[in-house]
Amino acid sequence: MTTRTRFAPSPTGYLHIGGARTALFSWAYARKFGGTFILRIEDTDLERSSQESVQAILDGMAWLNLDYDEGPFYQMQRMDRYKAVLQQMLEEGTAYYCYTTPAELEAMREAQRARGEKPRYDGCWRPEPGKVLPVIPADVKPVVRFKNPLTGVAAWDDMVKGRIVFENSELDDLIIARADGTPTYNFCVVIDDLDMGITQVIRGDDHVNNTPRQINILKALGATLPQYAHVPMILGSDGERLSKRHGAVSVMQYEEEGFLPEALVNYLARLGWSHGDEEIFSVAQLVEWFDLGHISKSAAQFNPEKLRWLNQHYIKLADNARLAVWVAKNLAARGIQVSDAPALTAVIALYKERAATLVELANEAAVFYDAVQPPAELLAAHLLPEVLPALRELAERFADVAWEAPAIAAAIKELLAKHNLKMPKLAMPIRVMLVGQTHTPSVDAVLALFPREVVVQRLQKYL
Repeated sequence: MTTRTRFAPSPTGYLHIGGARTALFSWAYARKFGGTFILRIEDTDLERSSQESVQAILDGMAWLNLDYDEGPFYQMQRMDRYKAVLQQMLEEGTAYYCYTTPAELEAMREAQRARGEKPRYDGCWRPEPGKVLPVIPADVKPVVRFKNPLTGVAAWDDMVKGRIVFENSELDDLIIARADGTPTYNFCVVIDDLDMGITQVIRGDDHVNNTPRQINILKALGATLPQYAHVPMILGSDGERLSKRHGAVSVMQYEEEGFLPEALVNYLARLGWSHGDEEIFSVAQLVEWFDLGHISKSAAQFNPEKLRWLNQHYIKLADNARLAVWVAKNLAARGIQVSDAPALTAVIALYKERAATLVELANEAAVFYDAVQPPAELLAAHLLPEVLPALRELAERFADVAWEAPAIAAAIKELLAKHNLKMPKLAMPIRVMLVGQTHTPSVDAVLALFPREVVVQRLQKYL
Protein backbone atom coordinates (compact mmCIF):
# COMPACT_ATOMS: atom_id res chain seq x y z
CA MET A 1 0.00 0.00 0.00
CA THR A 2 1.32 3.45 -0.90
CA THR A 3 2.18 5.55 2.14
CA ARG A 4 -0.10 8.57 2.51
CA THR A 5 0.32 10.99 5.43
CA ARG A 6 -1.27 14.33 6.14
CA PHE A 7 -0.82 17.53 8.10
CA ALA A 8 -4.16 18.98 9.09
CA PRO A 9 -3.88 22.29 10.97
CA SER A 10 -6.78 24.50 12.00
CA PRO A 11 -6.39 28.06 10.65
CA THR A 12 -7.10 29.70 13.99
CA GLY A 13 -3.60 31.14 14.42
CA TYR A 14 -0.06 30.94 13.11
CA LEU A 15 1.97 27.80 12.42
CA HIS A 16 3.81 27.29 15.70
CA ILE A 17 6.66 25.04 16.77
CA GLY A 18 4.46 22.09 17.77
CA GLY A 19 2.52 22.16 14.52
CA ALA A 20 5.67 22.56 12.47
CA ARG A 21 7.22 19.50 14.13
CA THR A 22 4.09 17.43 13.42
CA ALA A 23 4.20 18.57 9.79
CA LEU A 24 7.89 17.71 9.58
CA PHE A 25 7.44 14.20 10.97
CA SER A 26 4.50 13.51 8.63
CA TRP A 27 6.45 14.93 5.67
CA ALA A 28 9.62 12.97 6.50
CA TYR A 29 7.68 9.71 6.89
CA ALA A 30 6.04 10.12 3.49
CA ARG A 31 9.36 11.03 1.86
CA LYS A 32 11.14 8.10 3.53
CA PHE A 33 8.75 5.59 1.98
CA GLY A 34 8.26 7.33 -1.36
CA GLY A 35 4.69 8.18 -0.42
CA THR A 36 2.34 11.15 -0.62
CA PHE A 37 2.17 14.05 1.82
CA ILE A 38 -1.14 15.90 1.97
CA LEU A 39 -1.98 19.33 3.40
CA ARG A 40 -5.51 19.70 4.74
CA ILE A 41 -6.92 22.86 6.28
CA GLU A 42 -9.51 22.07 8.97
CA ASP A 43 -11.47 25.31 8.78
CA THR A 44 -14.88 24.32 10.17
CA ASP A 45 -14.47 26.61 13.21
CA LEU A 46 -15.94 29.59 11.41
CA GLU A 47 -15.68 31.97 14.38
CA ARG A 48 -11.94 31.47 14.87
CA SER A 49 -10.70 30.54 11.39
CA SER A 50 -9.25 33.26 9.18
CA GLN A 51 -7.64 33.64 5.79
CA GLU A 52 -4.69 35.32 7.49
CA SER A 53 -4.09 32.16 9.50
CA VAL A 54 -4.36 30.03 6.36
CA GLN A 55 -1.72 32.20 4.71
CA ALA A 56 0.50 32.00 7.81
CA ILE A 57 0.36 28.20 7.62
CA LEU A 58 1.15 28.18 3.90
CA ASP A 59 4.01 30.65 4.39
CA GLY A 60 5.46 28.64 7.25
CA MET A 61 5.33 25.40 5.28
CA ALA A 62 6.97 27.06 2.27
CA TRP A 63 9.74 28.63 4.37
CA LEU A 64 10.54 25.26 5.97
CA ASN A 65 10.52 23.67 2.50
CA LEU A 66 7.87 21.14 3.55
CA ASP A 67 6.37 20.63 0.12
CA TYR A 68 3.05 18.80 -0.11
CA ASP A 69 1.95 16.56 -2.97
CA GLU A 70 -1.80 17.13 -2.66
CA GLY A 71 -3.81 20.03 -1.31
CA PRO A 72 -4.37 22.23 0.38
CA PHE A 73 -7.84 20.77 0.87
CA TYR A 74 -10.39 22.79 2.84
CA GLN A 75 -13.05 21.11 4.96
CA MET A 76 -15.59 23.86 4.33
CA GLN A 77 -15.48 22.89 0.64
CA ARG A 78 -16.40 19.28 1.51
CA MET A 79 -19.66 19.89 3.36
CA ASP A 80 -21.79 18.09 0.79
CA ARG A 81 -19.68 14.96 1.23
CA TYR A 82 -19.96 15.05 5.03
CA LYS A 83 -23.72 15.51 4.89
CA ALA A 84 -24.06 12.61 2.46
CA VAL A 85 -22.21 10.30 4.86
CA LEU A 86 -24.30 11.56 7.79
CA GLN A 87 -27.46 10.70 5.88
CA GLN A 88 -26.04 7.29 5.03
CA MET A 89 -25.27 6.58 8.70
CA LEU A 90 -28.75 7.72 9.78
CA GLU A 91 -30.30 5.36 7.25
CA GLU A 92 -28.04 2.46 8.32
CA GLY A 93 -28.74 3.05 12.01
CA THR A 94 -25.15 3.84 13.01
CA ALA A 95 -26.20 7.40 13.83
CA TYR A 96 -29.41 8.93 15.22
CA TYR A 97 -31.13 12.22 15.97
CA CYS A 98 -30.91 13.46 19.55
CA TYR A 99 -33.30 16.16 20.83
CA THR A 100 -31.67 16.70 24.22
CA THR A 101 -31.13 20.43 24.64
CA PRO A 102 -27.87 21.91 25.99
CA ALA A 103 -29.69 22.89 29.19
CA GLU A 104 -31.04 19.36 29.64
CA LEU A 105 -27.62 17.92 28.96
CA GLU A 106 -26.03 20.14 31.62
CA ALA A 107 -28.72 19.22 34.15
CA MET A 108 -28.11 15.54 33.33
CA ARG A 109 -24.40 15.94 33.99
CA GLU A 110 -24.92 17.86 37.22
CA ALA A 111 -27.14 15.08 38.52
CA GLN A 112 -24.51 12.50 37.56
CA ARG A 113 -21.78 14.47 39.33
CA ALA A 114 -23.97 14.70 42.43
CA ARG A 115 -24.28 10.90 42.41
CA GLY A 116 -20.50 10.56 41.99
CA GLU A 117 -20.83 9.28 38.45
CA LYS A 118 -18.86 10.23 35.34
CA PRO A 119 -20.79 13.02 33.56
CA ARG A 120 -21.92 11.90 30.13
CA TYR A 121 -24.86 11.75 27.76
CA ASP A 122 -27.24 9.03 29.01
CA GLY A 123 -28.42 7.77 25.61
CA CYS A 124 -32.05 8.70 26.13
CA TRP A 125 -32.63 9.22 22.38
CA ARG A 126 -30.53 6.23 21.33
CA PRO A 127 -32.77 3.78 19.41
CA GLU A 128 -32.66 0.18 20.62
CA PRO A 129 -34.90 -2.84 19.87
CA GLY A 130 -38.03 -2.64 22.03
CA LYS A 131 -37.14 0.80 23.41
CA VAL A 132 -39.81 3.51 23.37
CA LEU A 133 -38.23 6.88 22.56
CA PRO A 134 -39.50 10.17 24.03
CA VAL A 135 -41.97 12.28 22.09
CA ILE A 136 -40.11 14.49 19.63
CA PRO A 137 -40.38 18.13 20.79
CA ALA A 138 -41.67 20.46 18.12
CA ASP A 139 -39.39 23.38 18.95
CA VAL A 140 -36.01 21.63 19.20
CA LYS A 141 -33.57 21.13 16.34
CA PRO A 142 -31.77 17.83 16.87
CA VAL A 143 -28.08 17.05 16.79
CA VAL A 144 -26.83 13.84 15.20
CA ARG A 145 -25.03 11.40 17.47
CA PHE A 146 -22.89 8.43 16.56
CA LYS A 147 -24.18 5.15 17.93
CA ASN A 148 -21.05 4.03 19.73
CA PRO A 149 -20.71 0.30 20.54
CA LEU A 150 -21.77 -0.46 24.10
CA THR A 151 -19.35 -3.34 24.59
CA GLY A 152 -15.87 -4.35 23.49
CA VAL A 153 -12.89 -2.07 23.06
CA ALA A 154 -11.43 0.48 20.71
CA ALA A 155 -7.75 -0.41 20.54
CA TRP A 156 -4.71 0.21 18.37
CA ASP A 157 -0.98 -0.38 18.31
CA ASP A 158 0.31 3.17 18.40
CA MET A 159 3.50 3.58 16.37
CA VAL A 160 4.96 5.73 19.15
CA LYS A 161 3.21 4.80 22.37
CA GLY A 162 2.54 1.08 21.86
CA ARG A 163 -0.74 -0.68 22.61
CA ILE A 164 -3.59 1.62 23.69
CA VAL A 165 -7.00 0.28 24.71
CA PHE A 166 -10.25 2.12 25.50
CA GLU A 167 -13.35 0.35 26.81
CA ASN A 168 -16.34 1.25 24.65
CA SER A 169 -18.46 1.39 27.79
CA GLU A 170 -16.44 4.48 28.79
CA LEU A 171 -17.35 6.34 25.59
CA ASP A 172 -20.72 8.01 25.20
CA ASP A 173 -22.47 8.70 21.91
CA LEU A 174 -20.49 11.45 20.22
CA ILE A 175 -22.23 14.38 18.52
CA ILE A 176 -21.20 14.20 14.86
CA ALA A 177 -23.45 17.00 13.55
CA ARG A 178 -24.62 20.11 15.39
CA ALA A 179 -28.19 21.35 15.55
CA ASP A 180 -27.54 23.67 12.61
CA GLY A 181 -26.46 20.67 10.52
CA THR A 182 -22.72 21.37 10.47
CA PRO A 183 -20.57 18.30 11.11
CA THR A 184 -18.17 18.24 14.07
CA TYR A 185 -14.38 17.97 14.08
CA ASN A 186 -14.10 14.27 14.92
CA PHE A 187 -16.53 13.32 12.17
CA CYS A 188 -14.92 15.48 9.47
CA VAL A 189 -11.46 14.12 10.30
CA VAL A 190 -12.67 10.55 9.89
CA ILE A 191 -14.28 11.18 6.51
CA ASP A 192 -11.26 13.12 5.28
CA ASP A 193 -8.80 10.42 6.34
CA LEU A 194 -11.04 7.80 4.73
CA ASP A 195 -11.53 9.66 1.44
CA MET A 196 -7.88 10.68 1.17
CA GLY A 197 -6.63 7.16 1.83
CA ILE A 198 -4.47 8.20 4.78
CA THR A 199 -2.33 5.26 5.87
CA GLN A 200 -0.53 6.83 8.84
CA VAL A 201 -2.01 9.51 11.09
CA ILE A 202 0.89 11.29 12.80
CA ARG A 203 -0.24 13.94 15.26
CA GLY A 204 0.18 15.30 18.80
CA ASP A 205 -0.71 13.12 21.75
CA ASP A 206 -3.42 15.60 22.77
CA HIS A 207 -5.47 13.69 20.17
CA VAL A 208 -5.19 10.30 21.90
CA ASN A 209 -8.66 10.63 23.45
CA ASN A 210 -10.17 11.41 20.02
CA THR A 211 -8.71 8.30 18.42
CA PRO A 212 -11.03 5.61 19.89
CA ARG A 213 -14.07 7.60 18.76
CA GLN A 214 -12.60 8.02 15.27
CA ILE A 215 -11.73 4.31 15.11
CA ASN A 216 -15.30 3.34 15.98
CA ILE A 217 -16.74 5.65 13.31
CA LEU A 218 -14.36 4.19 10.72
CA LYS A 219 -15.40 0.67 11.71
CA ALA A 220 -19.08 1.63 11.39
CA LEU A 221 -18.31 2.76 7.84
CA GLY A 222 -16.55 -0.52 7.07
CA ALA A 223 -13.26 1.28 6.48
CA THR A 224 -9.70 0.03 6.83
CA LEU A 225 -8.08 1.72 9.82
CA PRO A 226 -4.94 3.83 9.33
CA GLN A 227 -2.00 3.40 11.65
CA TYR A 228 -1.79 5.99 14.41
CA ALA A 229 1.30 7.67 15.84
CA HIS A 230 0.83 10.12 18.69
CA VAL A 231 3.83 12.35 19.26
CA PRO A 232 4.45 13.66 22.81
CA MET A 233 4.04 17.37 23.43
CA ILE A 234 6.82 19.93 23.63
CA LEU A 235 7.59 21.57 26.97
CA GLY A 236 9.53 24.71 27.78
CA SER A 237 12.97 24.50 29.36
CA ASP A 238 11.29 24.85 32.77
CA GLY A 239 9.15 21.77 32.20
CA GLU A 240 5.95 23.76 31.72
CA ARG A 241 3.72 23.57 28.66
CA LEU A 242 5.33 25.44 25.77
CA SER A 243 4.12 29.03 25.52
CA LYS A 244 5.16 32.28 23.86
CA ARG A 245 7.70 33.01 26.58
CA HIS A 246 9.47 29.73 25.73
CA GLY A 247 9.53 30.34 21.99
CA ALA A 248 6.13 28.99 20.94
CA VAL A 249 5.74 31.75 18.40
CA SER A 250 4.98 31.77 14.71
CA VAL A 251 7.44 29.84 12.59
CA MET A 252 7.76 32.98 10.47
CA GLN A 253 8.89 34.94 13.54
CA TYR A 254 11.98 32.75 13.57
CA GLU A 255 12.61 33.89 10.01
CA GLU A 256 12.23 37.51 11.14
CA GLU A 257 14.66 36.88 14.02
CA GLY A 258 17.32 35.62 11.65
CA PHE A 259 17.09 31.84 11.85
CA LEU A 260 17.71 29.73 8.77
CA PRO A 261 15.00 27.21 7.83
CA GLU A 262 17.49 24.32 7.70
CA ALA A 263 18.53 25.10 11.28
CA LEU A 264 14.94 25.07 12.52
CA VAL A 265 14.17 21.85 10.61
CA ASN A 266 17.27 20.16 12.07
CA TYR A 267 16.28 21.33 15.55
CA LEU A 268 12.64 20.27 15.24
CA ALA A 269 13.68 16.84 14.00
CA ARG A 270 15.78 16.31 17.14
CA LEU A 271 12.98 17.57 19.37
CA GLY A 272 11.72 14.16 20.45
CA TRP A 273 13.36 12.03 17.73
CA SER A 274 16.91 10.77 17.46
CA HIS A 275 19.25 8.81 15.24
CA GLY A 276 21.95 7.63 17.60
CA ASP A 277 23.92 10.61 18.87
CA GLU A 278 23.67 12.61 15.64
CA GLU A 279 22.90 16.27 16.36
CA ILE A 280 23.56 17.88 12.99
CA PHE A 281 22.23 16.37 9.77
CA SER A 282 20.86 17.43 6.41
CA VAL A 283 17.26 17.07 5.27
CA ALA A 284 18.38 14.22 3.00
CA GLN A 285 19.88 12.40 5.99
CA LEU A 286 16.70 13.01 8.01
CA VAL A 287 14.60 11.41 5.29
CA GLU A 288 17.01 8.48 5.03
CA TRP A 289 17.10 7.84 8.77
CA PHE A 290 13.58 8.80 9.85
CA ASP A 291 11.40 6.28 11.61
CA LEU A 292 8.64 6.55 14.18
CA GLY A 293 10.17 3.91 16.44
CA HIS A 294 12.82 6.36 17.63
CA ILE A 295 10.38 9.05 18.71
CA SER A 296 10.55 9.45 22.47
CA LYS A 297 7.50 8.45 24.49
CA SER A 298 8.11 11.35 26.89
CA ALA A 299 7.71 15.07 26.25
CA ALA A 300 10.52 16.97 24.56
CA GLN A 301 11.95 20.18 26.00
CA PHE A 302 12.48 23.26 23.87
CA ASN A 303 15.98 24.72 24.29
CA PRO A 304 16.46 28.13 22.61
CA GLU A 305 20.23 28.05 23.15
CA LYS A 306 20.59 24.77 21.29
CA LEU A 307 18.60 26.24 18.40
CA ARG A 308 20.96 29.24 18.35
CA TRP A 309 23.95 26.89 18.34
CA LEU A 310 22.55 25.00 15.36
CA ASN A 311 21.73 28.23 13.59
CA GLN A 312 25.29 29.46 14.02
CA HIS A 313 26.52 26.22 12.48
CA TYR A 314 24.29 26.64 9.43
CA ILE A 315 25.15 30.33 9.03
CA LYS A 316 28.82 29.36 8.79
CA LEU A 317 27.96 26.89 6.01
CA ALA A 318 25.57 29.16 4.12
CA ASP A 319 26.44 30.90 0.86
CA ASN A 320 27.42 34.52 1.49
CA ALA A 321 25.25 35.83 -1.34
CA ARG A 322 22.21 34.08 0.13
CA LEU A 323 22.87 35.61 3.57
CA ALA A 324 23.43 39.02 1.96
CA VAL A 325 19.89 39.05 0.57
CA TRP A 326 18.42 38.66 4.07
CA VAL A 327 20.85 41.12 5.68
CA ALA A 328 20.25 43.80 3.01
CA LYS A 329 16.49 43.50 3.50
CA ASN A 330 16.89 43.77 7.27
CA LEU A 331 19.11 46.84 6.98
CA ALA A 332 16.73 48.47 4.50
CA ALA A 333 13.92 48.04 7.03
CA ARG A 334 16.05 50.10 9.44
CA GLY A 335 16.59 52.78 6.82
CA ILE A 336 20.16 51.70 6.05
CA GLN A 337 20.98 51.35 2.38
CA VAL A 338 23.83 49.00 1.44
CA SER A 339 26.42 50.59 -0.86
CA ASP A 340 28.88 48.91 -3.21
CA ALA A 341 31.82 49.65 -0.93
CA PRO A 342 32.36 47.45 0.86
CA ALA A 343 30.60 44.55 -0.83
CA LEU A 344 28.06 43.13 1.60
CA THR A 345 29.18 39.59 0.77
CA ALA A 346 32.71 40.51 1.89
CA VAL A 347 31.41 41.87 5.20
CA ILE A 348 29.40 38.71 5.72
CA ALA A 349 32.38 36.49 4.92
CA LEU A 350 34.38 38.25 7.64
CA TYR A 351 31.69 38.32 10.32
CA LYS A 352 29.49 35.24 9.85
CA GLU A 353 31.64 32.97 12.03
CA ARG A 354 30.66 35.18 14.97
CA ALA A 355 26.88 35.36 14.43
CA ALA A 356 24.27 33.06 15.96
CA THR A 357 21.44 34.76 14.03
CA LEU A 358 21.17 36.82 10.88
CA VAL A 359 19.99 39.75 13.00
CA GLU A 360 23.34 39.66 14.79
CA LEU A 361 25.05 39.51 11.41
CA ALA A 362 23.03 42.51 10.21
CA ASN A 363 23.96 44.42 13.37
CA GLU A 364 27.64 43.86 12.61
CA ALA A 365 27.20 44.82 8.97
CA ALA A 366 25.31 48.02 9.76
CA VAL A 367 28.44 49.89 10.90
CA PHE A 368 29.88 49.68 7.39
CA TYR A 369 26.96 51.55 5.81
CA ASP A 370 25.65 53.88 8.53
CA ALA A 371 27.05 56.62 10.71
CA VAL A 372 28.58 55.36 13.96
CA GLN A 373 28.48 57.19 17.30
CA PRO A 374 30.94 55.47 19.65
CA PRO A 375 29.83 55.45 23.31
CA ALA A 376 31.55 58.22 25.27
CA GLU A 377 32.72 55.79 27.94
CA LEU A 378 34.54 53.66 25.35
CA LEU A 379 36.23 56.69 23.84
CA ALA A 380 37.35 57.82 27.31
CA ALA A 381 38.60 54.35 28.21
CA HIS A 382 40.68 53.76 25.08
CA LEU A 383 41.72 57.13 23.59
CA LEU A 384 44.43 57.61 26.21
CA PRO A 385 47.03 60.40 26.05
CA GLU A 386 49.92 57.96 25.61
CA VAL A 387 48.41 56.47 22.41
CA LEU A 388 47.09 59.63 20.75
CA PRO A 389 50.40 60.50 18.98
CA ALA A 390 50.58 57.00 17.47
CA LEU A 391 46.93 57.16 16.40
CA ARG A 392 47.38 60.54 14.74
CA GLU A 393 50.45 59.33 12.89
CA LEU A 394 48.59 56.18 11.85
CA ALA A 395 45.69 58.21 10.44
CA GLU A 396 48.20 60.15 8.34
CA ARG A 397 49.90 56.94 7.22
CA PHE A 398 46.53 55.47 6.16
CA ALA A 399 46.16 58.29 3.63
CA ASP A 400 48.72 56.72 1.29
CA VAL A 401 49.35 53.11 2.41
CA ALA A 402 48.30 50.34 -0.02
CA TRP A 403 44.69 49.67 0.99
CA GLU A 404 44.79 45.95 1.70
CA ALA A 405 45.01 43.98 4.93
CA PRO A 406 48.74 43.00 4.75
CA ALA A 407 49.89 46.59 4.10
CA ILE A 408 47.56 47.95 6.79
CA ALA A 409 48.85 45.36 9.28
CA ALA A 410 52.45 46.29 8.44
CA ALA A 411 51.76 49.98 9.02
CA ILE A 412 50.21 49.26 12.42
CA LYS A 413 53.12 47.03 13.49
CA GLU A 414 55.64 49.68 12.41
CA LEU A 415 54.00 52.31 14.59
CA LEU A 416 53.66 49.91 17.52
CA ALA A 417 57.41 49.37 17.43
CA LYS A 418 58.16 53.08 16.96
CA HIS A 419 56.01 54.12 19.95
CA ASN A 420 56.80 51.02 22.04
CA LEU A 421 53.14 49.98 22.33
CA LYS A 422 51.35 46.61 22.51
CA MET A 423 48.76 45.75 19.83
CA PRO A 424 45.68 46.22 22.05
CA LYS A 425 46.73 49.79 22.84
CA LEU A 426 46.22 50.74 19.18
CA ALA A 427 43.71 48.14 18.03
CA MET A 428 41.13 48.90 20.71
CA PRO A 429 40.81 52.65 20.08
CA ILE A 430 40.80 52.03 16.30
CA ARG A 431 37.84 49.63 16.75
CA VAL A 432 36.01 52.09 18.99
CA MET A 433 36.41 55.02 16.60
CA LEU A 434 35.65 52.94 13.53
CA VAL A 435 32.73 50.73 14.60
CA GLY A 436 31.85 51.88 18.13
CA GLN A 437 32.79 48.60 19.83
CA THR A 438 35.82 46.78 21.18
CA HIS A 439 35.27 43.32 19.71
CA THR A 440 35.70 42.71 15.99
CA PRO A 441 37.57 40.28 13.76
CA SER A 442 41.22 41.10 13.05
CA VAL A 443 41.51 44.89 12.99
CA ASP A 444 43.49 44.99 9.73
CA ALA A 445 40.81 42.85 8.00
CA VAL A 446 38.05 45.18 9.25
CA LEU A 447 39.97 48.29 8.18
CA ALA A 448 40.59 46.85 4.71
CA LEU A 449 36.85 46.38 4.15
CA PHE A 450 36.08 50.06 4.69
CA PRO A 451 36.82 52.58 1.97
CA ARG A 452 40.05 54.37 2.86
CA GLU A 453 38.36 57.78 3.12
CA VAL A 454 35.76 56.48 5.60
CA VAL A 455 38.49 55.11 7.87
CA VAL A 456 40.52 58.33 7.80
CA GLN A 457 37.41 60.42 8.37
CA ARG A 458 36.24 58.39 11.36
CA LEU A 459 39.66 58.36 13.00
CA GLN A 460 40.36 62.05 12.49
CA LYS A 461 36.95 62.94 13.96
CA TYR A 462 38.22 61.94 17.42
CA LEU A 463 41.91 62.79 17.08
